[in-house]
Amino acid sequence: MMYRILIIEDEKPLARFLQLELGHEGYLVTLAHDGPGGLSLALEHEFDMILIDWMLPGMEGIEVCKKLRESKQIPILMLTARGMISERVNGLDAGADDYVVKPFAIEELIARIRAIQRRQADRSSDTYKLQDLVLDPVAHRVEREGQQIDLSVREYDLLKYFLENKGVVQTRESLLRHVWGFSFAGETNVVDVYIRYLRAKIDDSFETKLIHTVRGVGYVLRGSE
Repeated sequence: MMYRILIIEDEKPLARFLQLELGHEGYLVTLAHDGPGGLSLALEHEFDMILIDWMLPGMEGIEVCKKLRESKQIPILMLTARGMISERVNGLDAGADDYVVKPFAIEELIARIRAIQRRQADRSSDTYKLQDLVLDPVAHRVEREGQQIDLSVREYDLLKYFLENKGVVQTRESLLRHVWGFSFAGETNVVDVYIRYLRAKIDDSFETKLIHTVRGVGYVLRGSE
């Protein structure tokens, strides 16, 4: 089955250009040109990835992203002319998995799409376990004490990276690089925000806590001593 991408972009010449270029790469591309229309398509149909422009008529891309995250775990890549770090972080906080700053080279966009695809593709059928926590990459399922836990795409990626490196202390910079796929100098609390999200789902309701803060360094996933 072809990899299906929805592009929500109000600049019609750019949207058509992206549709042609990505179609040439083997992707099946659907277009929408405003926020409400794009949101409706995303909710009513199945796509493998969504590219959303930040500035859209009817509803800004960041609001589309937030609404999608209420019910969808599909990867989202933001297209934005907003190059400031704080604005990029706002997009990530809203639920975007990555971003490309306009103007961009089509080669960069395709590379980022493929990077997201690689993160989606679990190379191993083995389950990841830590005490009573289980992550099954084939079923894309997480359980603790036999209870299914629903995670967003970013929460799932973060937990999977922790499980792949359990017992190893991770700095915020390392998590940004390996889970979010980027790094920068400056202040951002995006890692801390998602750690809180993850703790609320896999730790708060259970006696044994698995995510631990290492003050002045970062975080580590480990079981009881």
